[in-house]
Amino acid sequence: MRVSREKFAENREKILSVAGVLFRENGFDGVGVADIMKAAGLTHGGFYGHFGSKDDLALEVSRKLIDKVETRWKEHIAESPDRPLAALLDHYIHWRTVDDPGGSCVFATLIQEVSRSRGAVRAVFSDGLSVLVDTLADIVPGETEEERRANATTTLSSMMGAVILARAVEDRALAEQFLVTMRRQLDPESQT
Repeated sequence: MRVSREKFAENREKILSVAGVLFRENGFDGVGVADIMKAAGLTHGGFYGHFGSKDDLALEVSRKLIDKVETRWKEHIAESPDRPLAALLDHYIHWRTVDDPGGSCVFATLIQEVSRSRGAVRAVFSDGLSVLVDTLADIVPGETEEERRANATTTLSSMMGAVILARAVEDRALAEQFLVTMRRQLDPESQT
């Protein structure tokens, strides 16, 4: 039975959405096409009508999730023009980012896996990280462009590192120390 163009597009978006959650929760290698299609409520055979391979899906999902991170960051910054860095830190260095890998930042969930890969997905992640550094360079302190870029790189590394470390430990108090300490280091005026 043939599906309409609208239904085809709807199914494709469903696959992308479900794969985005499952990839962030389990990694690219931790979930198969059959699992993704089952979770999407679709047949395994229907996958290849949408994507040439799982690698193609991973690439498209990565692009979509990275665009989402960039958009969210810019929204948080725009919503708080008087304290853009603090607003971004409030959003990112938070328990919801730690506790919900499937719904949080694609960088903090998949960066280790991407670091061991080559090809298009790695290039997309590299480009996305560059955009985030550029975004931060516009809002971090610094007298020169070079100093702001260095501060942006440090800030990005620290933000993501705090979340990754907080996820890695079972001791909730230690995880809290990673989050609170880094939040204070990056924004000394923070009330956190």
